[in-house]
Amino acid sequence: MTELTTAALATLAADVSVPTYDRAAVRRRVVHFGVGGFHRAHEAMYLDRLLEDGHGDWGLCGVGVLSFDAAMRDALAAQDGLYTLVTTAPDGSSDARVVGSIVDYLFVPDDPEAVIATLADPDTAIVSLTITEGGYGIDDATGTYAPRDEATLADLDGATPPRSVMGLLAEGLRRRRDAGIPAFTVMSCDNIQGNGHVARAALLGFAERRDAELAAWIAENVSFPNSMVDRITPVTTDETRAAVAEEFGIDDRWPVRSESFVQWVLEDAFPLGRPPFERAGVQLVDDVEPYELMKLRLLNASHQAMSYLGILSGAHYVHEVCTDELFVAFLQGYMHDEAIPTLRPVPGIDLDAYCDQLIARFSSEAIRDTLARQVVDGSDRLPKFLLPVVREQLATGGRIDHAALVLAAWSVFLEGRTETGEETPAVDSRLDELRAIVADDPAALLDYAPVFGDLGQNARLRTAYLAARATLAERGARGAITEITGG
Repeated sequence: MTELTTAALATLAADVSVPTYDRAAVRRRVVHFGVGGFHRAHEAMYLDRLLEDGHGDWGLCGVGVLSFDAAMRDALAAQDGLYTLVTTAPDGSSDARVVGSIVDYLFVPDDPEAVIATLADPDTAIVSLTITEGGYGIDDATGTYAPRDEATLADLDGATPPRSVMGLLAEGLRRRRDAGIPAFTVMSCDNIQGNGHVARAALLGFAERRDAELAAWIAENVSFPNSMVDRITPVTTDETRAAVAEEFGIDDRWPVRSESFVQWVLEDAFPLGRPPFERAGVQLVDDVEPYELMKLRLLNASHQAMSYLGILSGAHYVHEVCTDELFVAFLQGYMHDEAIPTLRPVPGIDLDAYCDQLIARFSSEAIRDTLARQVVDGSDRLPKFLLPVVREQLATGGRIDHAALVLAAWSVFLEGRTETGEETPAVDSRLDELRAIVADDPAALLDYAPVFGDLGQNARLRTAYLAARATLAERGARGAITEITGG
């Protein structure tokens, strides 16, 4: 067993790929907030690929903001920033690569000033983000900036130094402006429609409350490219660590296991320069929207569609439901009859083939992705993935019965118990409020404006939702699916 460090790279098994580039020569040119499993399986992997192929010196400085990020700080510090990325193909075969693109890691509670100084450093050309849907503070119903987290609210009240993501970005940009240093690019890599637009609204919303002149400078000088990102990456568990140790002989404190499929479609808008992403397989385009709508409304919304119903029926893993003919028929019905009619043509993509590919990806038992992971912060995810489909289908008179059943299943899920009596794995920043609503009157869930806005007042949606609730109560999840699919 080999403990993962720079010194140990030469002793790893021959079937483990390791960095051959000089990591000491790699510069901190990209600062990334939110170094979790997805970032390390995606952007950090792409940059490692470029470094390995000799395309530039673009390295990463990770930043942790929240208290639980201390664990990532400690893991990366012990391993010289290295970690093992294991990618698994649908047939179960795996490849391992030690990724070396993260050359520094800063933890805001330790030293916020060090983070600000790094943001203000002329070497920093890009600041990327995976801070989740709820990290931007944008109200889903109104599109306005309405942060709720304590750190951001404290920064808006004048806390010094700032400790929230938007507060740190604003201060870093203020120092660059005052020093005559061009603005860095803010690149969101979160699963949000128009993620660049959302990042811009969040940063400008913060800056406008603190310094109107700075906000105007940011609006004029900072680029916020949109992107579509895709790679299924389950949460690292002790089982993951044990598997990496057994399969590859590596003692890694925080490895990452993901599927072999990966995609990144990125708007080419980087005034201060960028890595040659296209050499690593990134699709650089003028308009990301067709690709992001495809991914959000087919892949991400399908995760919501399968997960609540699957959990209620007693399932725990994505592959369980996606190798079940009844659930597959339901997902295909949702994708073809409700989601695809809301999409624009996607250049170079056969949508029917894409849907089949999604089912194949979801069916991989080797990934062992959990349904519980898909339903974290459902009140943030549903408005971004599923409800836009409902809104457009209502506007055009299209089908909504699959989506209405998903919403009904969410409401039952919030009640706290599955059909088999297990406690539902509910994790949501609004959980107490949501549970109080459904306990009092399940129909009132559609009146909850932070999730539904005015959509819940639509008579057709309300009728479909209540009918789906009744069917779930009478026939259970599988029976309700059968009623829709005829299976």
